[in-house]
Amino acid sequence: MNPQFLLRPELLLAALFVLLPMLAAAFFPVRVRVLVQSLPKALRIAVPALLCAPYAIATSSFGIFQWRWFALYAALPVLIAWLMNAAADADPDQRGSWRDFLLLLALGLAVDLRWLEPAWPRGLTALGKILLLDAGIYGFLAIRQLDGVGFDLRLRRRDLLIGLREFCFYAPIAIPLGLALRFLHLHAVWPQPLHAIGAFVFTFLFVAIPEELFFRGWLQNLLERRIGRTAALLLTAVLFGLAHWNKRTTFFNWQYVVLAALAGIFYGRAWRAQRRVGASAITHATVDTFWSLWLR
Repeated sequence: MNPQFLLRPELLLAALFVLLPMLAAAFFPVRVRVLVQSLPKALRIAVPALLCAPYAIATSSFGIFQWRWFALYAALPVLIAWLMNAAADADPDQRGSWRDFLLLLALGLAVDLRWLEPAWPRGLTALGKILLLDAGIYGFLAIRQLDGVGFDLRLRRRDLLIGLREFCFYAPIAIPLGLALRFLHLHAVWPQPLHAIGAFVFTFLFVAIPEELFFRGWLQNLLERRIGRTAALLLTAVLFGLAHWNKRTTFFNWQYVVLAALAGIFYGRAWRAQRRVGASAITHATVDTFWSLWLR
């Protein structure tokens, strides 16, 4: 997402609408669960239809609002809530049901194959991705009440130490490999401190948090219950790598897949150290920021 767009009041409002559910769940998870569970069942499932509001605000500002996309963004979160309600009833022990993995598959493909990007103005597709994340958060946190996710952005000193530790483990392996594969290229320019800080914060919020919540908090978490810790770590890392097959290219970018899969191992290690998304998001954001400033 182009940060300059946020200077427009209506787009700033849309961005706030998109970020509010994610931040509420990250900072007040218990209150969110209690509030949602206090609602009548029908209303509980219908409430996420309100997630269509940011789409309406953002696209109306550009004059590209379409009722079919509006209906989709109203109906899809409701469908997710209904599916997670069924999963909670069918799998009270939270071993992971086919409904959980079906939802993760659908969300993953929608983002990876850019199914919903045509609904948004160029430069604002990140808002659509965060909307899908909000719908997933509502389903898994408030309806399914999946435990062990670790989606808590009240960061601790330990999160920072673990996150930076895994970056330090990954970098000496990935940088020589990336240079050898001609995927990474050294830059001699030293960025302005404010630019580097801004790049990290933006990456942390709009890239690292969504991807770490999806791959580690949900996918690796659920896979551990089925195939064990080590197998879940490795399988999630492979899937994370494959999710980057078409990034910044129109063909299968195997170099990116290899480096992303390798990174996924260290992101997964950071998450499972204390089962906290904040720790793996710090590793992820540090890797991406370091790459974008010095190695792209």
